[in-house]
Amino acid sequence: MTQLKNNKKLFGILASVAGLVLLLIFMEGGFNDKVEPGQTQQLLPSNQSKYLTAIVEQKQLDDMLAWPGTVHSKTVANIAPKMTARIIEIKVNAGDKVKKGDLIAKLDERDIHAQEHAAQAGLAGAMAQVERTKADEQRIKSLYSKEAATRQSYDVVVAAAKQAQAAANQAASAANEVKTHLDDTSLRAPFDGIVTKRLQEPGDMGLPGVPVITMQTTQGLRLETAVPANCASRYQTGLDVNVRIDTLGQKLAGQIDEITPEIDPQTRTQLIKVALPATDGLQPGQYGWLEQACSQHDALLIPSSAVQHIGQLEVVRVLVDGKPVMRHVRIGKTYADQVEVLSGLHAGETVLISTGEVK
Repeated sequence: MTQLKNNKKLFGILASVAGLVLLLIFMEGGFNDKVEPGQTQQLLPSNQSKYLTAIVEQKQLDDMLAWPGTVHSKTVANIAPKMTARIIEIKVNAGDKVKKGDLIAKLDERDIHAQEHAAQAGLAGAMAQVERTKADEQRIKSLYSKEAATRQSYDVVVAAAKQAQAAANQAASAANEVKTHLDDTSLRAPFDGIVTKRLQEPGDMGLPGVPVITMQTTQGLRLETAVPANCASRYQTGLDVNVRIDTLGQKLAGQIDEITPEIDPQTRTQLIKVALPATDGLQPGQYGWLEQACSQHDALLIPSSAVQHIGQLEVVRVLVDGKPVMRHVRIGKTYADQVEVLSGLHAGETVLISTGEVK
């Protein structure tokens, strides 16, 4: 029983292959000795008004290439502590949008509070000393005016008052400095933007200059892509280019903003940065393509409406000695209302174009 099923299946496959071969032989003129192989003579429809003709054109077309890149912001900020303190809280994650002044992270401020109390106490003592020296200065000044105190005594209390005031000023500066350090325990967003990286976690030791998060603005975005040096040489700053953003399903008109002069010795590429227009949904980190014509090639073009599809075959009707001939062709890319013919036609030949349904 199994053998019978296998035989039926094999017979079906062979029949399908034989049918396809017969169709190909027919399309190639195998059943007509009066026409050349690869084309079949046809009678023009009685309603010829629904057909136009077009000449096969030969043109130079750009070979469009696409180089992958990533959307980055022109303004990037690494948010890092100005002091050494343990990180006790981080309010944001990668991808979060923040406003200017929003709290990003909080550092342990207990040591700063202790320093603040000590500084306030020192300032209070210095101010008390200023009050005492001022009182002494007023008293000696009164006695000196009545010639009840010597000039030397008066000069001593004046100097002491000045010294106390200087000490008070120094204590006030120290207290203000501690207050500034207390403000530094709160890391805040310097501008409106989006968090691109979270580099540390609560419990880590925050160090001066070591970023906790990285953020970018959502304005002034650029596509940064590495382009082979032989193609990058065709670019210049200010040149208008096309950028495709897959996430948005859009093509954007960009402009070359920056070209790094150095060529990467390993990849032989140059970094090109393309300024992008403000677009809804466009964000740092998205993937994009810089489209570029790096070379050209000769191509044969015919109107798309000249191509007919018979099963998997693509055919056109060509006028040969005033008679229509069906010819098998191979089609390439589409350019607006034209298609590129890879094989089957020659420049200058005439093809028929259908302008409507012919019955």
